[in-house]
Amino acid sequence: MTEGQNIGAVGGATDVVILGAGPAGLVLGNLLHRSGIDCVVLERAGRAHVQTRARAGFLAANTVRILDRHGLAEGLHRRGRAHGTCEFRTEGGRFRLDYGGLGLREQHVVYPQQYLVTDLLTQFLDAGGRIHFGTEAVSVRAMHSTRPSVTVRTPDGRRGRWQARYVAGCDGRHGAARRALAPGAVRHHHRDHGVSWLGLLVEAPPSLDAVGYAVHERGFAGHMARTPDVTRYYLQYERDSPAGAWSEDRIWGELELRMHAADYGPLHRGRIVQRSVVSLESDVLEPLRHGSLLLAGDAASVISPSAAKGANLAVLEAEILARALVDDLTHGDGQGLARYSARCLTHIWRAQEFSQWMIQLLHGPPGPDGESSFHNCLRTSRIESLRTSRSQQDWFAENYVGV
Repeated sequence: MTEGQNIGAVGGATDVVILGAGPAGLVLGNLLHRSGIDCVVLERAGRAHVQTRARAGFLAANTVRILDRHGLAEGLHRRGRAHGTCEFRTEGGRFRLDYGGLGLREQHVVYPQQYLVTDLLTQFLDAGGRIHFGTEAVSVRAMHSTRPSVTVRTPDGRRGRWQARYVAGCDGRHGAARRALAPGAVRHHHRDHGVSWLGLLVEAPPSLDAVGYAVHERGFAGHMARTPDVTRYYLQYERDSPAGAWSEDRIWGELELRMHAADYGPLHRGRIVQRSVVSLESDVLEPLRHGSLLLAGDAASVISPSAAKGANLAVLEAEILARALVDDLTHGDGQGLARYSARCLTHIWRAQEFSQWMIQLLHGPPGPDGESSFHNCLRTSRIESLRTSRSQQDWFAENYVGV
């Protein structure tokens, strides 16, 4: 099935319209289609873009269990790599946590998100699922009725409308699902953590066999393996600076300095193939159900990348929502939909709390004033507790992998 064929139809009717072909939308689409629920996925971008968007790469144990449960894990078992070690580097030394043997003894699987999305997309289309690429959802209407509709637009300006029993908003924080919500109908929790990262994708093998978290007076630096030949690095970065402001020499110099390479060995250098500036923010909407419109993935909540929770929450929410929709549409049982928001928000706030803890662990507050000194001393104490306390290590492991 080609992208052009998928773009052809502009509107129609179905049981569930899914907005967005990210992890949440594609897991939901696969589970509904396999349960005999008629659905369609609408995606603004083209297929090639969807399959190459580089995002997260650490899948939690529960995410793997969900994908296994529904026959969606063949690719990650074939190409993913188990991972269970963190290394922390500070001015006072370094230490490792083999978190896969702590807490609940669970590991991550390193599997780049674009690989997962490609797997889910291929399986959905091969099973006869419908995706309309290049189709922008402009608005969601009549969401408090039993026949909500989605107005769409294609790149050539054609407009159309899809009608459904339910609309699943998996189209991110700036998508049509969120825009449809009246201000008084939602509680919007937002926090800007005041920290920005320069995200780098480098054509080079990993420089250490662990996730690396480096704390330095010049700012945080991070090292995360993606594949045997590609590594993700992060550098704490000046707010509002463009991604291209630093030369490659400066980038590598900062990475070497903050990762304490002089003490622990040089980094494997390679071509920087992608740069992006990431502002660490948290954003949660309550509730996640508004009549026939239900939110999942980044449309429901945005979390900072400090603890690799975003894609894992999206997959979890998609499974919960799929079960609820199948129960309602197949058996007339609406209890799952009634509980959907509360169930997901329990997981979302747990992830947000741990993400906030990680941000405070890895970053000091700006400025030389007394408050900054106080918080920096607290951060040093947290790191020391993580190094020496088994109970703290078990807590870290359970929350680092859990969702």
